[in-house]
Amino acid sequence: MVDTLTDYAAEREAMIRRQIESRGIHDPKIIEAFRSVPREEFLSKEYADLAYGDHPLPIEAGQTISQPYIVALMIQAAEIRPGDRVLEVGAGSGYAAAIMSRIAGEVIAIERQGELVKVAAERMRRLDYDNVRIVEADGTRGWEPDAPYDAIVAAASGSHVPKSWIGQLADGGRIVMPVGEPGWIQKLVKVTKGPAGQLITEDLGGVRFVPLIGEEGWSDG
Repeated sequence: MVDTLTDYAAEREAMIRRQIESRGIHDPKIIEAFRSVPREEFLSKEYADLAYGDHPLPIEAGQTISQPYIVALMIQAAEIRPGDRVLEVGAGSGYAAAIMSRIAGEVIAIERQGELVKVAAERMRRLDYDNVRIVEADGTRGWEPDAPYDAIVAAASGSHVPKSWIGQLADGGRIVMPVGEPGWIQKLVKVTKGPAGQLITEDLGGVRFVPLIGEEGWSDG
C-alpha cells in the first residue's frame, strides 16, 4: 500500500475539478468512476505522491501511465455505457481499465509486456476489480475469444485502425485510438461502426502516445 499520510482523497477531488470538469467533462458516470479509483495504487511508491498531477508518469517496464484528463477524454469519446463489453489495448498499469470497469459491464485489457500483465492483474485482484481481465497478447490483433465489443480503446498510436478491431466491433460500436507516427504529435480518432458496417471517423485533436507494437502496428525495433 502507499503512504497513508498523504490525503489522496482530497487530491483526487482536486484533480477531478481542475483537470477533468474544468475541461468540459461532466458525465456523472465518468466523474464517479474517477472518484472511486485510487490512482496512487497504480504507481510505484516513489511516484505515488505525484499521482494526481496533470501529466503522465513512469510505470514498470519503461512505460507510462497517461494523464487523468486523457483517460477521461478517451472514455467519454468511446461512450462507454453500463453493461458494455470493452476491449482496452495497452493495459499498462491497469488504471484506465479500472476506471472503465466502474462504468462498463466487463473490460478485457490486452498488454504485450509480461511484467505489466503480472503487475496489473495483481492490482485488479487486490483492489477487487473483478470485472477486469488482463491478458497477454498482441493487442493489434484484438482479442477474438470475447468479441464482439461495444467499445475498443487503445493507449498506443498506430498508422491505421487495425482490421481485426473493426471485425471484432459490434454494430454501433466505437473505437478510440491515436493515429500517427511515433515520436510526433498524433491525432486521436473515434471510429463508429454503423449498422450496415460503414465506418464514421471523427478527429478529436492532437495527442502524444507510445507506438502500437504488433502485427498490425509498428515493429519493435
